[in-house]
Amino acid sequence: MKKFFRHIHLWLSVPFGLIITLICFSGAMLVFETEIMQLCRHDLYYVKEVKAAPLPAHRLMEMAAATLPEGTEATGLTVQGDPQRSWQVSLSQPRRASLFIDPYTGEVLGRNERAPFFSVMFRLHRWLFDSARPDGGLFVGKLIVGVSTLLFVVILVSGIVVWWPKNRKALTNSLKISIGKGAHRFRYDLHVAGGMYALVFLLIMALTGLTWSFSWYRNGVYALFGATSTQNSGTASTSGGKGGKEEKKETAGGQHQGRKSRTTAYTHWQRVYEELSVSNEGFEQITLGHGSASVSFGRWGNQRAADRYTFDPGNGEITSVDRYSTRETSGKLRGWLYSLHVGSWGGIPTRILYFIAALIGATLPLTGYYLWIKRLLRRRHHDKV
Repeated sequence: MKKFFRHIHLWLSVPFGLIITLICFSGAMLVFETEIMQLCRHDLYYVKEVKAAPLPAHRLMEMAAATLPEGTEATGLTVQGDPQRSWQVSLSQPRRASLFIDPYTGEVLGRNERAPFFSVMFRLHRWLFDSARPDGGLFVGKLIVGVSTLLFVVILVSGIVVWWPKNRKALTNSLKISIGKGAHRFRYDLHVAGGMYALVFLLIMALTGLTWSFSWYRNGVYALFGATSTQNSGTASTSGGKGGKEEKKETAGGQHQGRKSRTTAYTHWQRVYEELSVSNEGFEQITLGHGSASVSFGRWGNQRAADRYTFDPGNGEITSVDRYSTRETSGKLRGWLYSLHVGSWGGIPTRILYFIAALIGATLPLTGYYLWIKRLLRRRHHDKV
């Protein structure tokens, strides 16, 4: 039995090992993207001075709209619960574009742009630098990532069978990583013991990641929980994002007013913001759009969880509420899968564990190649002798 699984483990790892390394490494690099960007671009994410109260929401939207070129609209406003944080004004184009604005002065601090390094890591992680075909043709990079991830699950499971110790003493020895017994022993222990320590996290990341690669797999996962998937396979993001951000883009889409009319389209947003902030004490962020809003708290668990509201743009009266707590499973599952995939479900502690596990996952094929080549050379030397 072990011999059979050893062959599976080896001959799947050899052709797909380097791709798995790239996927794991790039995924690890994305874990703390938000924190790194906030540290490196403190001038964008944080205000210079916290004042008694921010400017009215409609005034901020009008000030931001006045700086935009013709044809580009200010479509939404993301309000942070932290008074030291800048706010974000969403734009109608390009896709997912936004501006950082100081809520106390109305000064536009800059555009929200992904750093080149993280952009490269994201494209590597999701598509191996490939791009979707405009004509709907085969998305080769996405397919290769999906197949490699699926085979990575098989490699991990076969590795468990190969590793399974005969007794308690063997179990103890197989979970040790020796540092002072030479480079060969260290690489061997890192491959075997390191793989076991990271196993659960790697399986979670791989099994959830597959929902973005294959519609048949995603539909199966949703069906397993008694839900129906309505997700477009090309729209999910693996990094960043809080509940409600996608909603504001959808509700804002299609509005193309003139410069004069767009400066008066946000008149009652301040009323909506004040009502939601008072009734949702301790919120993490409030997102306002044209006729819709959402409130998220950033609780542990589903980091995309948010209560959704609709309001009358004519007077700011809230007309309906969709509570996350009462939403059907299909409305929660996508956020849960995302939180499980990126490790945000347990806050910073789980993200640290995911980061370490992903780095270990990146080393597993490399140490495996080393051990395999070493074994081949040893056999060749033995045959010559």
